[in-house]
Amino acid sequence: MTPRDSVLAQIRHETSDRVPFTLYFEECVGERIDQYYGSSEWRDTLVPYIVSCGGIDRRRSDPVSETHDRDLFGSLWRTDLRPFHLEEPALKTPSLEGYDFPDAEAFANPELRLSAERTREKHPDSFTVIGMGWGLWETYWGMRGFEEAMMDCVAEPEFFAQVLDRLTDLYLAQIAQCEDVDADAIMFGDDWGEQRGVMLGPERWREFMKPRYAKIYEAAHAQGKFTISHCCGSVADIMPDIIEIGLDVLESVQPEATGMNPYELKARWGDEITFWGCLGSQSTIPFGTPAAIQEEVRHLKREMGAGGGYILAAAKALQPETPTENAVAVYEAFIEND
Repeated sequence: MTPRDSVLAQIRHETSDRVPFTLYFEECVGERIDQYYGSSEWRDTLVPYIVSCGGIDRRRSDPVSETHDRDLFGSLWRTDLRPFHLEEPALKTPSLEGYDFPDAEAFANPELRLSAERTREKHPDSFTVIGMGWGLWETYWGMRGFEEAMMDCVAEPEFFAQVLDRLTDLYLAQIAQCEDVDADAIMFGDDWGEQRGVMLGPERWREFMKPRYAKIYEAAHAQGKFTISHCCGSVADIMPDIIEIGLDVLESVQPEATGMNPYELKARWGDEITFWGCLGSQSTIPFGTPAAIQEEVRHLKREMGAGGGYILAAAKALQPETPTENAVAVYEAFIEND
């Protein structure tokens, strides 16, 4: 099996000869692993099961100073701190009066098709993904501010729905730009969950997000592409809904969040959706011993990969606080028997 074949098999819920994986890390962590091995040659042993072929940057912004950017929706972000954060939302009141809503052409990536062709040439045996960036909820609160967005869904539901409809139309137009791009999947991203559950609550998520994402996933499927979504936090309460509207792969799968034990998710829904992630970035990776990390990775490969439906990864890219010996343990466990 090629690396792409292994990914396809898992998404189709078939057994593959190897459990595919991705290993992402903050560069400072990679540099420490370089120092541990005395060179960067270890990076060449990472099989490129999944590669990005470019995307459409939905958070495109222009610098206004050394510390601040303004995005195409008009919001001001501070970018010199980690993580970057919103300082001035574009919409200070729940109204679109006088607001110039950006169109899809403002975000267009004219190089996307060529980028995909070059990626295919460089990685002919890899599963290729178009990145679509921030989703409906994250874009909305990026326009209004997080607290205001949480209040809008209750106090201003008509306005909330109006803006989400405009954002959905924008999303669909951007997906249309991918029609002739040779890629296997479109990867979306929207953090619906926090540590305890769905931010909007399951009922409001079903009212506001579900029907709109159903259209988005349908548009991607109409191009013959799989749908992948990054989502942090707990979404166990809406897992049947996510499956119903056509999400093929859920990425991150933070095991520390409520209801997100990967083995329980696999038992309940493993034949209907593929899970990508599951290795704890808030627990096992920073606080486990190297031996515990290696044992958990083996367990994930054995249990989650059985019968398909799994792509191995850390729930988050290896963070700066990851001990070097733990980062090395993750790497060595990932490539074991690969």
